Amino acid sequence: MKASSTTHQDIFDVRKIRRLVELMKEHDLSEIDLQQGEMRIQLRRTAAVAHPLAAPVVVASAKPEPAAEQSTPPKADNGTVIKSPMVGTFYTAADPESPPFVKVGDHVGPDTTVCIVEAMKVFNQIPAEVSGRIIAMLVENGASVEFGQPLFKVETGG
Repeated sequence: MKASSTTHQDIFDVRKIRRLVELMKEHDLSEIDLQQGEMRIQLRRTAAVAHPLAAPVVVASAKPEPAAEQSTPPKADNGTVIKSPMVGTFYTAADPESPPFVKVGDHVGPDTTVCIVEAMKVFNQIPAEVSGRIIAMLVENGASVEFGQPLFKVETGG
């Protein structure tokens, strides 16, 4: 075996990731989290297998994850704005047959999933990160969004 050469191989090798996904399915695992130096890979599976979100979600970062940069989303003149944390495609529901995660008038909490932003075939669930009532949806389903683009306006009541 080439033990010394394997320490320098990339943990993001597609064959290795596919094998990890196979192991997750085989052993009914919902999450794998691996780290090699400053490189990290997380694979997550959702419980439902019938829709696109059942695919493993890969989160890769080249540097250690920073603590939350902002504890509260910025205030707008008429409420708090939930902004897109990344560039991607905005979806209001998990799949076309599912109801939207939230609609205008719904009450949300910090952990409530409000939408999905798909980036590079990875479906990222976006939490509200604030408590309040949705007063405006600022993006159309299926539209492209930019980093920091306002997605929802939330009335926080104080």
